[in-house]
Amino acid sequence: MNFLSVFKNLKVKVSELYTQLKLNLLEQATGRPRSLSIIDSLTLALYWKTQNVGTKIALWNDFKPSCTYKTFVVTINRFALIALLILKFIMRMNQKASHLIKHTDSTDIPVCLNKNTKKHTTMRGLASWGHSGKGFYYGLKLHITTDYLGRLLNVSFTPGNGSERKEFLKLNKEMNGLFVTDAGYISKELADTFNTDKRIIFAKPLKSMKKLIAEWQYNLYNTRMRVERTFRSLKMFRGLQTSLPRSIDGYLGNYVYALLAHVIA
Repeated sequence: MNFLSVFKNLKVKVSELYTQLKLNLLEQATGRPRSLSIIDSLTLALYWKTQNVGTKIALWNDFKPSCTYKTFVVTINRFALIALLILKFIMRMNQKASHLIKHTDSTDIPVCLNKNTKKHTTMRGLASWGHSGKGFYYGLKLHITTDYLGRLLNVSFTPGNGSERKEFLKLNKEMNGLFVTDAGYISKELADTFNTDKRIIFAKPLKSMKKLIAEWQYNLYNTRMRVERTFRSLKMFRGLQTSLPRSIDGYLGNYVYALLAHVIA
């Protein structure tokens, strides 16, 4: 399939969601027509994130829209808010049809190399030092909940030192089911606050905890690899992690488009 066919297929999906959500109400009623429409902007951004295009300049060179590169970048970043509305709509639909088993986890999103932290100013108000299995990093933390079938149900971002347990309650307050997590979510306070007759959290015991578990619990915990696949896909194939943007809008737009590409592609 050539790049124009891919673009057209993506544009059909974007147009359908655009109409369904009545986003045409956001169109400007007066003034000069935009050199790049909202639908075309969103479609180009999704093409960028689904077709392994490395940078915005490469995307601009491929399609050569009738605007300057600066206008192109500003427009793509601006309409990330509309992409976020579409993402939230899809996640709400996913929640309604979600599987009983759900997974909540977080991953690191560095905004620059550790050696460049002192020089990095763009995300200084949002990023912080955090720690993951790979060591210390400077950036954000992405928290997500998916279901057993891999559908994205909810997302949130915090600084790198954000609390997984606090975000767990925010992410899942309106959902029910069996929520499988890693040992970092073990907390009696969290369990007492969250667990009801319609939902319960299952956190994998720490290695230091001499606790016997049933076979069904062991198998349930092992389904966590499904949420790890989501993180792997977002980072390897959707360009979630980047240090290229020169503005906060650029960083946040990159994250939103990567997430939307994941659910719409």
